[in-house]
Amino acid sequence: MMTTATKPSSVDPSEIEKFSRMAAEWWDPTGKFAPLHKFNPVRLAFIRETVAAHFARDAKALRPFEGLSLLDIGCGGGLLSEPMARLGFAVTGVDPSEKNIGTARAHAAQSGAAVNYRASDAEALVADGLTFDVVLNMEVVEHVADLRGYLESTAALAKPGGLMFVATLNRTLKALALAKVAAEYILRWLPPGTHDWDKFVTPNELRAMLEDAGLKILKTQGVSFDPLGWNWRLSGDTDVNYMVVAAR
Repeated sequence: MMTTATKPSSVDPSEIEKFSRMAAEWWDPTGKFAPLHKFNPVRLAFIRETVAAHFARDAKALRPFEGLSLLDIGCGGGLLSEPMARLGFAVTGVDPSEKNIGTARAHAAQSGAAVNYRASDAEALVADGLTFDVVLNMEVVEHVADLRGYLESTAALAKPGGLMFVATLNRTLKALALAKVAAEYILRWLPPGTHDWDKFVTPNELRAMLEDAGLKILKTQGVSFDPLGWNWRLSGDTDVNYMVVAAR
């Protein structure tokens, strides 16, 4: 644990500026973050079932995770933080963008969600000696400046026996075609320039870096978009979107 100095931040200032410009739109289900609103139900269900199984909790209970702490790192406007708080977690939502945190706090004040929001980064949390039962690292790793350093810091934030979820995009031609070209330039689901394909990471690369950071890989889960049902679903296809679950 680092207590006297903070590691250099893995934050990419250009990425923070990009998402800060869209901060007011986080909670608009038809705005620039519409894909995340569509994505939320499947990832929320996956997190709920996985955490319940790991900590022997009843996933069907109203607040099954009372007594457990959760960090939503790169929380944006709080699209995951708020539902996690309603499930009973003591939630800390952290984002390096002051504007994102402002949006998240304002929405939580309206909804009544009990979330502790901080404008900070992973390295500062490690320096503060903080750890959590669950760390959500969702759609963040493809936006950081130093991936290995970032994963080392976020892995250190998981308590012994705790879990970390990482959701990201695979670096494949299929992902380039669908998640970058189609989503940003053809369908206009995302603003052009949202993603940099060179920052996409393969499951093998991600798992290796998580293991190097001291975590044990528990599961790799593909997520696919169903154009017929116009929704997301869990699948065996990791070519575009996928999630990795690891434990300390």
